[in-house]
Amino acid sequence: MNEFVYAPPPGEAPILHLDDDILAVDKPAGILSVPGRGPERADCLIARLRVRFPQVLLVHRLDLDTSGVIVFALTAQAQAHLGRQFEHRRVQKRYVALVAGHPAEAKGRVDLPLAVDWPNRPRQKVCHAAGRPAQTAWRVLRREGPNARVRLTPRTGRSHQLRVHMREIGHPILGDPLYAEGAAADWPRLMLHAEELRLTHPRTGAPLKLRAPAPF
Repeated sequence: MNEFVYAPPPGEAPILHLDDDILAVDKPAGILSVPGRGPERADCLIARLRVRFPQVLLVHRLDLDTSGVIVFALTAQAQAHLGRQFEHRRVQKRYVALVAGHPAEAKGRVDLPLAVDWPNRPRQKVCHAAGRPAQTAWRVLRREGPNARVRLTPRTGRSHQLRVHMREIGHPILGDPLYAEGAAADWPRLMLHAEELRLTHPRTGAPLKLRAPAPF
């Protein structure tokens, strides 16, 4: 296995790890992971990466407004191996976020099922009747004025899970265009960052930690 050194041009997502099998980058906020519907949403992270890495393959996604660690495969075998790790919840994910207000406890766990809010897509909602199980562990790192910096550890991988769960416990993520209101929404970006992924390398079987500090 060869590990390469690559310096991205200005404006491109910084490379966190690159070898024969996988490519991990620090995704900026405000760019899609994959193309959306329509030509106006064709610009996305994977399309930009394919300019230099034509063989790059999708493994998982981050929301448009979320920044942080995202991993891609460079071979079909690596894609399948990594896909199974995500499917069977063997990948450890850690996020950092700024939320409105101060949680009363130092840590906690949210266990609320989620479903698509069809009339208001892409919003998601808590739905005990038809929602899919979703669990998030959270821990307060510190208070920052009227807000709090928290670590979020999803146990499942539902769409908008962290955003909905924090809103449901009364502490929406700052800058969230879908789930925050008033002053909590009036931030220049969604204050949510995928800080760390821990997985198994698909070729060597060695543990691999991919990390990108939050830019806020």
